[in-house]
Amino acid sequence: MASSIGLSRFLETETPAASLGLDPFNVDALIAEISSDLNDTNNAPDLDALLAKARGGLAFDLADARLYSLIGEIKFRQGEKDEAYQLFDQARKLSKTEIHALQRSIGRKIETGDLRRAVGEIDILLRRWPDQFSAIAEGLPTILSHPNGYQAVLTAIRAEAPWRASLISDLSKTPEGIDFANRLLLDLTGSSAPPNSGELTAVTSGYISQKEYGSAYRLFLFSLTDEERKLGGYIFNSTFEPGSSGKPFEWQIRDQSGLEVAFAASEGAVEGEGGATVRFLNTPVKNTALQQYTALPPGSYRISLIASARNLKLPKELFWSIRCVDPAGEVARFSIPEGTYNRQNLSQEFSVEPSCPLQLLKLQTAAIAESWRFRYIGTLVMHKLSIERLPS
Repeated sequence: MASSIGLSRFLETETPAASLGLDPFNVDALIAEISSDLNDTNNAPDLDALLAKARGGLAFDLADARLYSLIGEIKFRQGEKDEAYQLFDQARKLSKTEIHALQRSIGRKIETGDLRRAVGEIDILLRRWPDQFSAIAEGLPTILSHPNGYQAVLTAIRAEAPWRASLISDLSKTPEGIDFANRLLLDLTGSSAPPNSGELTAVTSGYISQKEYGSAYRLFLFSLTDEERKLGGYIFNSTFEPGSSGKPFEWQIRDQSGLEVAFAASEGAVEGEGGATVRFLNTPVKNTALQQYTALPPGSYRISLIASARNLKLPKELFWSIRCVDPAGEVARFSIPEGTYNRQNLSQEFSVEPSCPLQLLKLQTAAIAESWRFRYIGTLVMHKLSIERLPS
């Protein structure tokens, strides 16, 4: 008997029918079997037979919330919704975090407009079952579109609800959700739980993905602290001060084999060493090392670089590229010379057309393949990279 029960427990998740054959009183196996049949998309379940099985399980465990929830789900599918919700309520009396009853209860409260309580139950669900965010995500725009629901969500995330990051990230992915995400961040500003870098990056990137470039740049500017505003300009942080958060309109250091990138403060730095130091490791280097988005208005510009180099050997071109994001295309390419030099001034003029509202500035190599014949060697220090607008 003991071995049969043990084997039944072992099989209850993967093969619940076999588990029940060994131990007919194994409620976990019974629940797994009924759940599997209800979720079978290839075969229509026999709801009456499953209802009888679930009710039979109550004889073994009258206080198992999962059984009441399963019976409620079967009744729901049979069209007996009033009785189903009574059963879901009973399941939640036995276990406040019973997952399926909670999900059905949340859906019902959204349908009936009881949005404050819906948000309260979402909080309970996601604190206990954080991986279930996708199950409730569809109802969030409905909740947020009503003042009571919006205020309930804002109150929850101000209190640092653990699902806050998932909420902002998910809303940022859709046109109907991103404006809510932006509004939430604005309302969190100045609170005891202000927007963090990850949330601002998610919403800014979401706007860029949806081609709302003006909204993306406005959010970035709004998010800057008083200290960060001092680094503003057509290129943000043109002197490569340390501490970049990696937001799209700030410097993003890309993971790249074959080189190391480090920022050093201009104040207090060794003479000539402030800025971004790129050290090449005598290996092939392909693609991008540094980048940031820019929002240059139409017009003529000059890009300027103050740079130093030590034994810099570039088998393929190393250059700053300014590319239009939409429509895609290169606006300018600004090459960096080889050799050894100290605080050399380099510049190039270019223009931005009205059809190019967003640009991507990036440092990259011209290498197409990572051939060991083309190894990059030496050190480049970029003290300042700036863009100025030219008179029309």
